[in-house]
Amino acid sequence: MKFLTFSAETPALALKQAQAECGENALVVSTKQIRKKTINSSSLYEVIVGVEETQPPQKNMTKPLHHETRPDDMLVNISEAAKQISQIANVTTNAIGQKPSSGHENNQKANEEITTIKDEITKLADKIKLIQEMFWEEKAPNRNHLQIPAEFAEIYKLAKKSGMGEDHLENIMNLTLEHMPARMRSNSETIKRYFQVLLRKLIPVRVETPMNRKIKKVMMFVGPTGVGKTTTIAKLAARYSYLLEKRSKVGIITLDTYRIGAVEQLFQYAKMMRLPIEDVVDPNDFNDALNSLSHCDIILIDTVGSSQYDKEKLSKLNEFIRKSDFQIDVNLVLSAGYKLDDLEEIYKNYEFLDIDTLIFTKFDETKVFGTIFSLIYNINKPVSYFSTGQEVPDDLETASSDFLVQCILEGFNAKKEKDDKQSS
Repeated sequence: MKFLTFSAETPALALKQAQAECGENALVVSTKQIRKKTINSSSLYEVIVGVEETQPPQKNMTKPLHHETRPDDMLVNISEAAKQISQIANVTTNAIGQKPSSGHENNQKANEEITTIKDEITKLADKIKLIQEMFWEEKAPNRNHLQIPAEFAEIYKLAKKSGMGEDHLENIMNLTLEHMPARMRSNSETIKRYFQVLLRKLIPVRVETPMNRKIKKVMMFVGPTGVGKTTTIAKLAARYSYLLEKRSKVGIITLDTYRIGAVEQLFQYAKMMRLPIEDVVDPNDFNDALNSLSHCDIILIDTVGSSQYDKEKLSKLNEFIRKSDFQIDVNLVLSAGYKLDDLEEIYKNYEFLDIDTLIFTKFDETKVFGTIFSLIYNINKPVSYFSTGQEVPDDLETASSDFLVQCILEGFNAKKEKDDKQSS
């Protein structure tokens, strides 16, 4: 085989030269950057291709010169090659489990050959991935003012796809580039793990602590209509009174007398769990309801759902809080499916209630979770629970930064499937 070297300012241009000179059948042996871009000089990439010596260069067999091979076209070809490599890897893996047709020595030799093949496939797959990511630099200068190395292409795409705010993503990437040791940047998995650790450190979480029976805990749940406040309260009531190792006496108060269905639903939950429940219409009666549940360790308060722009209803909620003789922990309940602009607008209009923590619901109804991170990153309020479905009391997670980061980068369904496989 004969080896030829081509160089150009970008990998795409170098590969284009190689294709024009050697034709479609040439094999890419390596692609690397031999000179970085500076103020006085452009970057320089080197591509080495191999051609069979028995076959002359196929200049006349290439596509017309006026047709340019775009980086996207090359990425498609590389992706197809990666799929084929994956299929070969599966075949070799299956072959290991087959019963040997002859003696022990033949089987050992076959296994050694298979291991060698798998190692070569892994090396080739890594090279293909590096070549693919090098095309990243074709578009990298257009990403705001942030210069993102090719090695970070994969994690950048995952984070951007999650719906994370552009400015937040840029800040996180800058932090990663600034603090990540250079020796760790050659492996995409290492980069991904480092990025995950950094994200986790930026997510404030209120850890669930054992109940102190000497201090009564009063929790009010506020938020827009339809986010699942009532269902969340039912899940927490079951959790505190039955599921935790240290059970608590739980009472419920509903201020949502506007929606008959919601009141009936909450009363039904309370009846099934044998929990006391009070309904209150006037703020002046609020303390009486709280005192009637004085024997309870935890009191959960459901509120009327309203638009974040309904100032009248929000002011009435504030009146309940002001007239209370108890310290009230205010939890803002939000749907994970909301757009970032909506989340920020909702928080802005509920902020005057002195929000203590956030609860996010409907994880099973969305595919993007970067919006949650961006809101938390903006307001620096801790998150306490995630509601992951409609089942009471099962579909409730105590908030953890690890859980949220996995959902951001892999999606909730992918994480759920992984957890199911580990438990089976």
